[in-house]
Amino acid sequence: MITLTKEELKRVMVIEQWIDGRLTEQDVSRILKLSVRQVYRLKAKYLHGGAQAIAHGNRGRKPAHALTDPLKQHVQHLYQERYYGSNCTHFSELLAEYENIRLSVSSVRRILIQGGLRPARVRRRSKVHRPRPRKAQAGMLWQMDASPFAWLEDRGPQLVLHAVIDDATGEVLAAVFRPTETLEGYVTVMIIALRRKGVPLALYSDRHSIFCSPKGKPTLEQELAGQPASLTTFGQAIADLGITHIEALTPQAKGRIERLWRTFQDRLVIELRLRNVCTMEEANRVLPELIEKHNRLFAVQPQEAESAYRPLPEVPLEHIFARRVHRRISGAQTFSWQGKHYMPKPGAGVPRWEAKAIVEVRMDMQGQVYVWHQGRAWPCVEAPQVQTPATSTVKKTAEPAPARKPAANHPWRKPFSSKQYQRSTASGHQARSPG
Repeated sequence: MITLTKEELKRVMVIEQWIDGRLTEQDVSRILKLSVRQVYRLKAKYLHGGAQAIAHGNRGRKPAHALTDPLKQHVQHLYQERYYGSNCTHFSELLAEYENIRLSVSSVRRILIQGGLRPARVRRRSKVHRPRPRKAQAGMLWQMDASPFAWLEDRGPQLVLHAVIDDATGEVLAAVFRPTETLEGYVTVMIIALRRKGVPLALYSDRHSIFCSPKGKPTLEQELAGQPASLTTFGQAIADLGITHIEALTPQAKGRIERLWRTFQDRLVIELRLRNVCTMEEANRVLPELIEKHNRLFAVQPQEAESAYRPLPEVPLEHIFARRVHRRISGAQTFSWQGKHYMPKPGAGVPRWEAKAIVEVRMDMQGQVYVWHQGRAWPCVEAPQVQTPATSTVKKTAEPAPARKPAANHPWRKPFSSKQYQRSTASGHQARSPG
């Protein structure tokens, strides 16, 4: 028994009317929307094999290139045991890379849907924001952000991935894992990216307190140093490099790096699982390899070949991305910071400041303290503490005073007499009178 489709059944009925003489070959050609030569071929097939000859010849037969059932079961087993959570495109790449099984994305999707491991249709979220076109040149705009996520799943602690991406190419320039979102993490990826590419024109970030200081009046130290406004450590560093800072008011505004997090949370988690990464140190060790693999797949060429990057300054980047404060230096050329006393490391050419002079002190991310003077950093060491004579810490306790007894002729021992008091009072007045 042969089952015909609606279109094939229409062809059979039209050809039968043609054979009965009710239609001409021109009518059949126009109705079936085929050429006259083709309708004559269909008539010959019908006369030779009947209605079943009009059906497709491969109907009911398994294709020669069809995937075998054991292969489909093996793919489904691999997805459940090792590659669970990956999308169809990534799963197809992983099968070719680790299992030497080369299947198209559509075949992988069909196998997973048959096994009930993927939904038949994934609804895409509606686009709320119109996508902003990419910058024309590499280095015109960088986007920076951090993403807290269970990157190691249940094998290790939750980490925060800091990253910076070029808006024109989508290339991830640097990334690093840290336990929390910190200034040190942003400085690390910024220094790596600057050394790789150069200084960009602008940087796009959110309004985190690491980037943006709360608006307010400058502190006393900043007024003494002549600084008009309050900037964070990171803001001061990019201002020195001449990088324009753009603050995003919503996550959708910096959509380039927000989409990067969605890709990383889909792919990077599985790559770390396949390498059995369990600690932050191991994750940072394999991260450059994974970033390079991501850039090969997703980075694009900029619209213009000319780059907008500028050369790095002569000052070391560690001295630029440093915490900055202003301190008053003493006559002994020392200053205090965070409960410790420092002094410039003795050596040739070390400048000497007047007592009570205001100096700028910088501390890099490794904790090294410098005095910044005339565009140069002078390293400092802890000043030796002055030994003061030890004082007794024993507290003296108060002793009761000895008992005192009045003498035998003391006035308190004499009885009180009102007449005697009046005579003593009258004699006192006479002694004070002018006469």
